[in-house]
Amino acid sequence: MIETLERDAAEVDDDLSAAGLLASIRTARHAENAAAARQLDLAARWADLHPPESIHTAASFTVPGCEHEEPIAGPGTPLVAEFCIAELGAVLGISTTAAKRLVGHALELRHRLPRLHAAMQSGAVPAWRARSVAETTIHSSPALTVEAAAFVDAQVAAVAGRVGPAQLDRLVAEAIKRYDLAEADPSADPEDGWQHVDPRHATLHNEDVHYAGTMRFEAELDIADALDLDRALAHGAATLKALGSEASLDVRRSAALGDLARTQTALDLAFPEGGRVASEERAGASRPHLPPEGGRVAREERAGVSRPHLPPEGGRVAREERAGVSRPHLPPEVGRVAREERAGVSRPHLPPEGGRVAREERAGVSRPDLPPARKVVLHAHFNASPTPDGPVLDATGRLDEGQRLILLDHVKDWCADTRTKVTIRPVIDLNTELSTPAYEPTTRIREAVILRDQTCVFPWCTRSARRCDLDHVVPFDAGGPTSTSNLAPLCRTHHRLKTHSSWHYETTAPGTYDWTSPHGHRFRRDHTGTRAIRGDDPPDVPRPRRR
Repeated sequence: MIETLERDAAEVDDDLSAAGLLASIRTARHAENAAAARQLDLAARWADLHPPESIHTAASFTVPGCEHEEPIAGPGTPLVAEFCIAELGAVLGISTTAAKRLVGHALELRHRLPRLHAAMQSGAVPAWRARSVAETTIHSSPALTVEAAAFVDAQVAAVAGRVGPAQLDRLVAEAIKRYDLAEADPSADPEDGWQHVDPRHATLHNEDVHYAGTMRFEAELDIADALDLDRALAHGAATLKALGSEASLDVRRSAALGDLARTQTALDLAFPEGGRVASEERAGASRPHLPPEGGRVAREERAGVSRPHLPPEGGRVAREERAGVSRPHLPPEVGRVAREERAGVSRPHLPPEGGRVAREERAGVSRPDLPPARKVVLHAHFNASPTPDGPVLDATGRLDEGQRLILLDHVKDWCADTRTKVTIRPVIDLNTELSTPAYEPTTRIREAVILRDQTCVFPWCTRSARRCDLDHVVPFDAGGPTSTSNLAPLCRTHHRLKTHSSWHYETTAPGTYDWTSPHGHRFRRDHTGTRAIRGDDPPDVPRPRRR
């Protein structure tokens, strides 16, 4: 392999020595920096061609969703017509969001950081370093005034932009303090600041998913709540161990927290007096199987469920003691069912398999007031491989939420929970034409379009189709049908762009769209992505005016 690489390197250019190669690379880097600086200058000039005055304002009323001026840099920079950004991004092969950031950096450098801008244009500061400074000054909180931005500009330009992120953050903090931009923060008081800070929170860090299929959950609770939660987790972990779990204590506590979350959904905190059952009965709702008085045991006895070994008087332990059930060997942390079974209490109407709700359902106890614990909707996609015994799902699939991979074993574990409601929808054949005479697409049509296109179909846009509008390619008012062949997902920004500007597109095949920009540039979007449709350079079309 080494001989092959040496032969290929020799075939490239035998005349370049090591020093010559380094010189060529350095020249290429200087040319790259100069091109990036030139691109920023052209982006700023593109914004100059599209000021707010370029938006047609002759109408005496404003149409909801139409184009408006937008600030994309710090205070003191000019406003820009919103829709001009999309065409610039399409020509550059980047998303509208990335193009907006590019124009914002260009305007920030030219109007608020002129020294750094001049150093960039001369080649003393690379464009990427200047853009990192502009990004910080644009999104500073609180916002930097023109004077504060000029202070940062002077300090950064003095060292030719050679500042790291930490140094830049300290410099911005100094500008905020120097120009008194920050509002008084009572929590910063060294003596009484704690009175103005409430550190309680419960945060799910869903940006990092472990290969084991876990996420990190972090919380800071009130002391009493934390102690109660700790005791509940300890009890849940002991219950799982008593039921035969061989997992470690940490794993059992984690599982107990999940069980606690699923159980909590059965509570209705909107009715503090007596709970939901009592409130419904006060409102006249008939609940013959669940009388308001007493606990679960009393309700079951009134409903006709025979519990001869548990008299109604007193608590559970007292009732068992009165019933003569000796329990000296069982600690209180062990689960109720496990303790009764070990104590020899016969429970033929409640088999040990499954959770509490499953046991009660097997016992014939109706619980319509308890909704399914999990209501999270997940869209998982697995490929089926044909085998002699029938199709077999692959071990790894794709999860629409967050565009993550998911293991089939994890889905099986979730579905095995007795309190998880599982809905299996029929397979949608994406080659089948679906339609409806109504304007709004049906759920099945929407799902078919989402599965076919997966993202917004505007050039270079990657927003998930599940968060997009469904647009009629041929307008419904113009006779376009509400069908899978005439619907396409567009995010709200690009839906407005298509509706209120000269951008237009057409469907050339199912899932394939040809877009034309206001200045005649054409792009093709399909399941493989976006590519420009090459041809003669489009003419210099003047900016269209809406009438």
